Amino acid sequence: MTSKFTRRAALTTGLAVGAASCASTPVMTPYSAVRESAGGTFAHGVASGDPGSDSVVIWTRISADSSRPMLTVIWETATDEAFTDMRGKGEAITTSSVDWTVKVLLKDLAAGATYYYRFRIGDTYSPVGRTRTLPAGAVDSARFAVVSCSNYPFGFFNVYDLIARRDDFDAVIHLGDYIYEYSTDSYGGETGAALGRNHQPAHEIIKLGDYRTRHAQYKADPASQAMHAAHPIIAIWDDHETSNDSWSGGAENHQPATEGEWNARRRAALQAYYEWMPVREPERTPEAFFRSFAYGDLLTIAAVETRLMARSQQFEYGDVIPTLRTLEDVERFKNEILWDETREMLGAAQIDYLDRTFRSSVGAGQPWRLLANQIIMAEVIAPDLTPHVTEEDIVALEQQWNQARAFVKSSTLGLPTNFDAWDGYPAARERFYEMVKESGDDGMITITGDTHTWWANDLTAKDGTHMGVELGSHSVSSPSPYRKEFLGGKGAEYALLTNQKNKSVRYISGEDHGYIDLKVTHNAARAEFIAVDNIKSPNYNAFTKAAFNIEKKGGRAEFADTDGLGFKEGVLF
Repeated sequence: MTSKFTRRAALTTGLAVGAASCASTPVMTPYSAVRESAGGTFAHGVASGDPGSDSVVIWTRISADSSRPMLTVIWETATDEAFTDMRGKGEAITTSSVDWTVKVLLKDLAAGATYYYRFRIGDTYSPVGRTRTLPAGAVDSARFAVVSCSNYPFGFFNVYDLIARRDDFDAVIHLGDYIYEYSTDSYGGETGAALGRNHQPAHEIIKLGDYRTRHAQYKADPASQAMHAAHPIIAIWDDHETSNDSWSGGAENHQPATEGEWNARRRAALQAYYEWMPVREPERTPEAFFRSFAYGDLLTIAAVETRLMARSQQFEYGDVIPTLRTLEDVERFKNEILWDETREMLGAAQIDYLDRTFRSSVGAGQPWRLLANQIIMAEVIAPDLTPHVTEEDIVALEQQWNQARAFVKSSTLGLPTNFDAWDGYPAARERFYEMVKESGDDGMITITGDTHTWWANDLTAKDGTHMGVELGSHSVSSPSPYRKEFLGGKGAEYALLTNQKNKSVRYISGEDHGYIDLKVTHNAARAEFIAVDNIKSPNYNAFTKAAFNIEKKGGRAEFADTDGLGFKEGVLF
């Protein structure tokens, strides 16, 4: 989302028709307080990630006396939480050059095994973390918690706490916007002040020290620490790890005249990211953060990078709409300018990597390819807002988003809801789909973050070929433009109109923060949208909002049936 309430915060507002609720029986009991943070020497807890079949990254950070030139940290691993069955021990050095963070790549581990790890300085131990390696050979099932968009000032990370209380996940897949870059007087600041969760530092983060401080704040959150200690994470970044609506040459929320060179800010953001996240750094350029994870004979997760390496600059409604003076202008934009073949998203190097990854997966007999992706891939065309949005609504929205009037006007033209999504790069999407077809055209499920909204979408190529399904996760805390309170209570109605307008959109809801519980077996997959009823305090209940069963038909992933939808949602599904 954006400090000026730009694109994703505002471009999907408006309307008036009723939407049904689809809450179901709670699956977790209430609790009264999140777990306490680590504090002391290991104030930012422990974490693990990027598992391999024989390796995994473990991480911590030392709250050290900065006057010391370096610190030696002992790490230990075991197969039990009490560390009676020790399996490894070693030393790691940390200094101020890496902000006193510690990353260790554990090697020579058993496949599909659970390990416990901890760190020590002198007689002081860190909290104990639990991690798991990738399985090899025959695998009956795999289970993941899929999350995105954790914005500290907007609420407590109850979704993280809920995930931490589960012990049946193979990994947490975080689809980006792990941190946000904004100042306390912009996006989220008012809510953060009310909750006592304002961002640190108070200003927008631009330099290396700023990004480090912001990462430190997020890692100090007790619910975040509990989640990281409980499960390994497979993380990709979206835009807010650098700046809103970032692309290869800049970002919407970066002003070179006052904030300096974009490349310098990007380098600072990525350095802090690699210091503070339990991930393996790419052998290529720092921006080339794409990789894959094979789960035995069951599936491969392909984690992509869609922001910094190859992406062309986004279209802006305020720039586009004034150029569309005639119907011919509109058609030219839709069919030529928007479909410009030179507009990139993944880039040739990444497409080549994904082609090899998908071919290897298909060749190994795995029935599923799981694409960890930042932004909505399905086609989503904006419904006509003009009958539903008043002049008063537009004026109010313009105070927060200067492109509001242009967007409302554009909604009459059959243009995409979001130019920042794959809809803004349709030729690049077709290149990806062609790669999927040529590599085996089989079993693709795309999981998506970014929008702070629940989605169940069909994926369809330009020639009508069904490519697979897309599951969109709501946020940990960031607000949805489709929530019913939005723009005078019209956000949920806009969600319903979007569902009605778009054949590809099978389900959409902006209500209730949460995560996707995704279980995959050889013959099917089941996605349960697990929601919490409150993020304004650490007390919450959890429930299953909706669930979708996915099967393969003709080799491709398709929705089979669903549970928990309201009447109108069920009809539209």
